[in-house]
Amino acid sequence: MGIPCAVLAFCIAIAFLLLSPRGVYGRSHFHKGKQSHRGRSGGRTMESQVGSPSVPPTADTSTVISPPSDEGSDSCIFDVRSFGAVGDGSTDDTEAFRSAWKAACEVESATLLVPADGVFMLTSTIFSGPCQPGLVFQVDGVIMPPDGPNCWPKKDSKRQWLVFYELEGMTLGGEGTVEGNGEEWWKLPCKPHRGPNGSTLPGTCDSPALIRFFMSCNVTVRDLRIENSPQFHIKFDGCEGVHIEGLSINSPAFSPNTDGVHIENTRSVAIYNSMISNGDDCISIGPGCADVDIQNVTCGPGHGISIGSLGMHNSQACVSNVTVRNAVIRNSDNGVRIKTWQGGMGAVSGISFDTVYMENVRNCIIIDQYYCSNKGVCSNQSSAVYVSGVSYSNIKGTYDVRSPPVHFACSDTLPCTNITMVEVELLPHEGELVDNPFCWNAYGAMQTATIPPIDCLQDGQPEALREMPNLGC
Repeated sequence: MGIPCAVLAFCIAIAFLLLSPRGVYGRSHFHKGKQSHRGRSGGRTMESQVGSPSVPPTADTSTVISPPSDEGSDSCIFDVRSFGAVGDGSTDDTEAFRSAWKAACEVESATLLVPADGVFMLTSTIFSGPCQPGLVFQVDGVIMPPDGPNCWPKKDSKRQWLVFYELEGMTLGGEGTVEGNGEEWWKLPCKPHRGPNGSTLPGTCDSPALIRFFMSCNVTVRDLRIENSPQFHIKFDGCEGVHIEGLSINSPAFSPNTDGVHIENTRSVAIYNSMISNGDDCISIGPGCADVDIQNVTCGPGHGISIGSLGMHNSQACVSNVTVRNAVIRNSDNGVRIKTWQGGMGAVSGISFDTVYMENVRNCIIIDQYYCSNKGVCSNQSSAVYVSGVSYSNIKGTYDVRSPPVHFACSDTLPCTNITMVEVELLPHEGELVDNPFCWNAYGAMQTATIPPIDCLQDGQPEALREMPNLGC
């Protein structure tokens, strides 16, 4: 018979306290504004939410390690404070978290608990698997990285902060906050970006993504508040079976490269009932993604929901079976977008945008196969990522009249095909109706009348596609 998990966890905790020093002290002050997160109510209003996402059980933080329940559950709670974490907002609690992770990883149905009454500062860390099934990383307090690049340890990666690697069946959730402390990173003089009142400000250099899941499967992220990331808020790379629910992601509209949720080389993804406001794409879908279902998501401000960019540096990119349904996009530079570089290869297919409400959105519907992040330095190239089978249904709302609400700029050599438009009604947010949608080498059908009329969409199939190239997808 194995050792009961409560006894095992208690022994590990006592051994750690006897043999390990407390965390190394860092800054002697709290980061401004962090105290306001303590005791924050778990309830959040999701304007586009259908149903209420379930919340992981709240742990009793008054005990060091909770015993199994009376119902015979094998779960154990590993409170990071029992492993030496201080949670005062300035002490480096990294080693305590690593020790708590190691202990929880070895126990089935374990919970690593970040208690609600603490603000915990961590440096760049990889939480590796494989672990026993049912592991939960429960953030009920606040966790945050060092405050900006000047406080970042020189030995740590500046590309990523928290990494979850080679895990199966893990859940990251809770009623707390992941605070990114990104303000100082956004000021680095590398990439200009939009500032307040139409100004241009310097932007990110080598800045860390806040949370990254890498080479993991059947993972769940739910109910967290994630804010002010130096770069991407949360990204998934090389994963399969991802469920995201009830997230609240927030950073200013002028924060550069702060994509809300980014996925690449990842399959079977569900993103539900979440609210995202940031300075870049609300959700970005990179190469190698398939079977992505996005429902009841509210975006804005930001750059909308994007597939791409794809095909950078003449690379191959394949994206298929993506559905966006019951979404709201407000005060955004883009609505629903597909963007590819010239010179790329591969294909985008089976894309459905269904029931999307736009409010004051510039470029509501856009396919851009001439994407270039630095205008004027990209050369014209003949190859392209083939875009086909894109459906726009029940897309309604208002647009910013500075740009036409519909923009299809497709490749000279590989036109966009099988674009369908049903119940598309877009009116100006302010000013006069812009009735000149842009189309270049775009083929498809308007199954109902549209506002404005999209007369530039060509019928049938183009001559150029009688001999299809090898797409490699």
